[in-house]
Amino acid sequence: MGKKIGLFFGVVVLSFLLWYFFLKPHDYVVRFEVKALPGTINQTLKFWGNQLEDNEFLEQNDLLNIENRIKFNDSTYTYHWKIESQNDSISKVKVYVTDDEHSLANRLAIPFSETDFEKRTKRTVEEFTKALKDHLLSFRVTVTGKDEISSKYCACFSLKGTQREKARGMMEYYSLLSNIMAQKKVVLDGTPLLKVTKWNMQKDSISYDFCFPVIKSDSLPKTEGLSYIQIEKQTAIRAVYHGNYITSDRAWYALVDYAKKNNIAIDQKPLEIFHTNPNMGGDELQWEAEVFMPVQE
Repeated sequence: MGKKIGLFFGVVVLSFLLWYFFLKPHDYVVRFEVKALPGTINQTLKFWGNQLEDNEFLEQNDLLNIENRIKFNDSTYTYHWKIESQNDSISKVKVYVTDDEHSLANRLAIPFSETDFEKRTKRTVEEFTKALKDHLLSFRVTVTGKDEISSKYCACFSLKGTQREKARGMMEYYSLLSNIMAQKKVVLDGTPLLKVTKWNMQKDSISYDFCFPVIKSDSLPKTEGLSYIQIEKQTAIRAVYHGNYITSDRAWYALVDYAKKNNIAIDQKPLEIFHTNPNMGGDELQWEAEVFMPVQE
């Protein structure tokens, strides 16, 4: 009987060692919780990573799983960031890290001492969490629930790019639209708006119309690239965003999250109405935009 028990425990220990040294998919894991939605964490992680000198993003399986690789001197670390939504405001993040060149040596040393690999990994994750917390102070999103997109006739330029390039596109075409409308004395019918026509969440790319609402008439100006579209009245989920318009897509993710948790079928083509002129400067937390996510009829 004693031999059988000893054999059993021997098999268990051997199986564990085989898994730990050769089958375990990562060398180390760091966990943290933060008061932020997965979409905000996802976008902040990408922005932060792109500021690093030797960072490379490998793949994004979905919004909740991102992999990147960072070089540190003679080592290359691969990070798998797994984001889990805990409730309406809290997300848990697990960061699975592997040293591509020294994996076995790290696994041997980790149980007995705090290695340079562990210290570097903890420091890197701490640097990201600080950047994330700083970013969270720079904007506010309040989801107000179901509302309605008003019918508008608009003069628009169609653009495409990444989500982060959206604000630059708006700035470039704001002056052009303003000049065209002013020269022809076009009567405006509201503040500028942006209507997304395609959103690729996997690649963070969008196609969109940047528009001035106008009063429809037979004498509206015509110029290359300028088109007129009718935005129809439609039920939508509404949010109010305060902050720099570069990151107003944080409201998009908040609306997607709200729709998912409330079982609301949506068309992921957000519409933003800008109530503040960024050219006037001032406190960015006072900049306001209404953001709508259309509800499927």
